[in-house]
Amino acid sequence: MVKAKNGDTVKVHYTGKLEDGTVFDSSENREPLEFTVGEGKIIPGVEQVVVGMSPGESKTKKIPADQAFGPYRDELVVEVDRQQIPADVKLEVGKRLQFRHTNGRATQALVTGVSESKVTLDANHPLARSDLIFDIQLLEIT
Repeated sequence: MVKAKNGDTVKVHYTGKLEDGTVFDSSENREPLEFTVGEGKIIPGVEQVVVGMSPGESKTKKIPADQAFGPYRDELVVEVDRQQIPADVKLEVGKRLQFRHTNGRATQALVTGVSESKVTLDANHPLARSDLIFDIQLLEIT
């Protein structure tokens, strides 16, 4: 039977959960996720689970934070002058802002503090430092 390996394009259905069982993402009722194993376009832990699976096979696997969205990095929390943010942007704790780098790449940051003169932004992924549990069903290898 054919097994998925690096370089294969695969389609999977998945459900991603936190350790307490809370679902944070799922392909249920959507098109399956299609990716090429080894390209690094999805979290490494999921790619590793798919390697060696055959079409029709399902697995549930705990993905440690370092193979998911990584550790929480204090250097991604910054305080900026409020004037650096456009005046038309409503600033409130819990709001997500998107910034474009000079290279065109976009970054999202969570507003974690607002004062008269400063805004604190956290650019860590919301699931940084979280171990995740994925239910993965390999549908096909193309």
